[in-house]
Amino acid sequence: MNSIDLKNRTKLFALSIIKLLKNVPKDFISEVLFKQLLRSSTSVAANYRAACRAKSRADFIHKIGTFEEEADESLFWLEMVTESEILSLDKTKKLIDEANQLTAIFTSIRKTTKENGKR
Repeated sequence: MNSIDLKNRTKLFALSIIKLLKNVPKDFISEVLFKQLLRSSTSVAANYRAACRAKSRADFIHKIGTFEEEADESLFWLEMVTESEILSLDKTKKLIDEANQLTAIFTSIRKTTKENGKR
């Protein structure tokens, strides 16, 4: 997967979260959880784009850590809204899977980039 594919994939992930949250009923608790989910998921895409413009290998590695954390945080908030039964697993299953995959991809990129810099 190249950087353009990953830019598109992270943007699609953020857009999918936006579409999910756009038409769901909100109360005090769900609104707090949804805001956290929205922030972290959109941050994945924005921070990946920023990393693609990194000024150095060290800058790139630093930025990788940010979007890796945001992908994992998105996973956490998806689990919270599902396990608290605010949203059904039917509505969140694909997004949970995508958040898991993105976290794994970013972890792999970070490890590979660090290892390649040591050689």
